[in-house]
Amino acid sequence: MTDNNTDADTTLATPIAPPGPLREFWSYFSENRGAVAGFYVFLLFLFIAIFAPLLAPHSPSEQFRDFLLQPPVWEEGGSWAFPLGTDPLGRDMVSRLLHGARYSFFIGVVVVSLATFFGVGIGVIAGFSPRWIDTLIMRLMDIVLSFPSLLLALVLVAILGPSLINAMIAISVVLQPHFVRLTRAAVMTERTKDYVTAAQVAGASTARVMFKTVLPNCLGPIIVQAALSFSTAVLDAAALGFLGMGAQPPTPEWGTMLAESREFILRAWWVVTLPGLCILITVLAINLMGDGLRDALDPKLKRS
Repeated sequence: MTDNNTDADTTLATPIAPPGPLREFWSYFSENRGAVAGFYVFLLFLFIAIFAPLLAPHSPSEQFRDFLLQPPVWEEGGSWAFPLGTDPLGRDMVSRLLHGARYSFFIGVVVVSLATFFGVGIGVIAGFSPRWIDTLIMRLMDIVLSFPSLLLALVLVAILGPSLINAMIAISVVLQPHFVRLTRAAVMTERTKDYVTAAQVAGASTARVMFKTVLPNCLGPIIVQAALSFSTAVLDAAALGFLGMGAQPPTPEWGTMLAESREFILRAWWVVTLPGLCILITVLAINLMGDGLRDALDPKLKRS
């Protein structure tokens, strides 16, 4: 009996290991059902973007002149050869929409990478700089933010010339001040803490303190901002493409597809509605996912 009681006491006294950081993150993230749904939709579009050449039944630029503006399969006159119909030039809508996902995600990745890299770097430097340099940087960011984002992007693309690459550069410049302000605010909060003082007393260089000690503790809000900026990049790129200042025809980018087909909105609704729905669903999914990331990464919103 004594041995059994001892074993029971030992079992009860054994501490339960805390969940790993990834499991803890998913626990908080999964509480937001909208965020989980957005995450799965995002994964679906990512899968489509990666494997678009394999999934598309036709080339996105191939024209079928005998099937101009053919309706989707569920409408009269439609056929399974073109399940979502064709556009004014006889190109398959399914193929163009699938390849459009690849362009949209490429735009999002490039724009967010550029804006994050330069914005975070400038924000960290501003947080550790003398007051006059910090003030100069932040006033420049305020000047950029004072312009409407799409208008400023249009001006930059007009200067650089209409193209997809220039549109991505312009959008990254427009989004960069958000990362600068967010990173600076996080750095200013972290640099007053004891672990930063300990690192400085231990003889760590300023660059090491900035990028090795402080920056990793500021990644939570930066990741959330990057997720939300991804959807902004997709939306702004589509807007520039619609205005003729982004991707140029015959590129199967969703905004460009809208611009090419807007005159057929009354007689061929699918050529405008389907690209618009793709933009809507993608942006909504990423925004929902960003809300979940914010809830999971913000310690103030976590329950004890």
